[in-house]
Amino acid sequence: MRRRFFGADEDGKRLTLDTLKSAAKIYSYIQPYRIYFFTGLLLLVISSLVFMIFPGAAGEMANAANGKSKLPLQVKDYGILFIIILLIQGVFSYLRTVFFAIVSEKGMADVRKALYNKLITQPVQFYEERRIGEITSRITADVEQLQGAFSITLAEFLRQLVILIAGIGILGWLAPKLALIMLISFPVIVVLAMVFGRYIRKLSKRRQDKLAATNVIVEESLQSFSAVKSFTNEWYESVRYADSVNEIVQISLKFARTKGLFFVFIITILFGGIFFVLWLGALFVEDGTMQVGDLFSFIIYMGLIGGAIASIGNLYTSLSGAMGATERILEILGRDQEVELSERTMHPEKMLQLNGDIKFRNVSFTYPTRSDIPVLKDVSFEVRSGHKIALVGASGSGKSTIAKLIMRFYDVTSGEISIDQNQIEDFDVSRLRQRIAVVPQEVILFGGTIYENILYGKHTATESEIIDAAKKANAWEFISSFPEKLKTVVGERGIKLSGGQRQRIAIARAILRDPDILILDEATSSLDAESEKVVQDALNTLLEGRTSVIIAHRLSTIRDVDRIYVLDDGKIVEQGTHAELSIIENGTYSHLAQLQFESQL
Repeated sequence: MRRRFFGADEDGKRLTLDTLKSAAKIYSYIQPYRIYFFTGLLLLVISSLVFMIFPGAAGEMANAANGKSKLPLQVKDYGILFIIILLIQGVFSYLRTVFFAIVSEKGMADVRKALYNKLITQPVQFYEERRIGEITSRITADVEQLQGAFSITLAEFLRQLVILIAGIGILGWLAPKLALIMLISFPVIVVLAMVFGRYIRKLSKRRQDKLAATNVIVEESLQSFSAVKSFTNEWYESVRYADSVNEIVQISLKFARTKGLFFVFIITILFGGIFFVLWLGALFVEDGTMQVGDLFSFIIYMGLIGGAIASIGNLYTSLSGAMGATERILEILGRDQEVELSERTMHPEKMLQLNGDIKFRNVSFTYPTRSDIPVLKDVSFEVRSGHKIALVGASGSGKSTIAKLIMRFYDVTSGEISIDQNQIEDFDVSRLRQRIAVVPQEVILFGGTIYENILYGKHTATESEIIDAAKKANAWEFISSFPEKLKTVVGERGIKLSGGQRQRIAIARAILRDPDILILDEATSSLDAESEKVVQDALNTLLEGRTSVIIAHRLSTIRDVDRIYVLDDGKIVEQGTHAELSIIENGTYSHLAQLQFESQL
């Protein structure tokens, strides 16, 4: 699923010209901080070159102690030189670290904001095709990987590259013969580093995939915590999570062993080469063709070059992972949005006003994720302004789908839907939904206060408007009984409130929105008789004067609606008032009414 929807391949991303061009698109997010970025790069190069003075100066200090220095400096002068170099190195390193931190923190903050804005404006279909754990992994793990690349990996990669190039150049000037011997092993190390790096990259990708899958288990079990408890599946979830974590451990240990073998190889070849060159250099010193200080400098430069080669192999793997993360992020950032985010869109100067005339004409629909299963088949009906209709039928008959189409969560497969004689596709999606309110069966409350949850219906509302909405929703009595009243924290998903209380908060939110079209999706079906009566009274207040579409489970709640449409297998099979439908012999509605009546006896 992850590879299918986010374009990641099994081997990760190689640092090719194409991937670098693709990754360069992320540069637009650090462009506002480009002065810090390029200044940091300049300081990085300068500090790395200054650092390369150390081995040469140390060797010349040894030559000066033997009275054979090429520079007009005494041994005591080198102490001052080292202090100056250290001060320059320290200042440049500090500034470079701060500048890269500014770029990575602010740039990645902009990436996170853009990524979240893109995710929050995607259509419903986007979330039906993906698991939430996979999506949150993009905005957490992938952005963190990218941030690490900008703040540490990229800088370190360039620093090691400067050390490698400068070191080889200095060695070629200092001792051409020894440098040539040393460089014989260089191509072998590079080729093997690439082979190891590719395999390590593959293991890293597998580990990242498994980690994302493990996070999904955590999110699913915690989001469905009540179901876990009610089915006493704590042990099952514990075992499931432990198995997934153990798989991560196995992959990680294999990853560590492979990296260990890689480093053993590098160290063996590297140090073997160092000792071989040291032996040859000692012979050159013995026959007088090389100074002791030059050999000393040569050995230090060799160590630096060997360390740079080993680091570049490891850093290459990290940068490859960052390239994969970058492409997954860019895949989402490149998607079209369903709605535009702007203050003017969310709070327009002139709110759209609807009469609420709704017409379905020969509407057929299949969900994009289940295109082989028709959900609605040639459905036609009309809701006049201010009227109330009810949709009745068994589960899966298409009732909730009709509500989703009115909200334009999806576009119809065929047929047309119009509101106030205008095609629904002609409306701006955001402005249309601002004039519609939904009271669902399963109320979703946010983890803040009651005040914030009611305010969610209309962010510009005053506290007095919120209190008035709560009173109309029959919610003010229980709200005012809490010590903190509107400031009472409802807990995650409203867990601290009862079902009836959550339902009334949702109704208050809808009343505050003052919609032209109201959708009630089995709003009282999960409540007990006492809570249902209080909530139904609140719903009656909300229904006054609005075009209302009621998805009904309990037929007793829809006796007074203007028209009832009975759905079966995606088709309207009966329509009429409660009185008209109740007397139809062998009718679907009368059968449902009879079953409910018998169940209540």
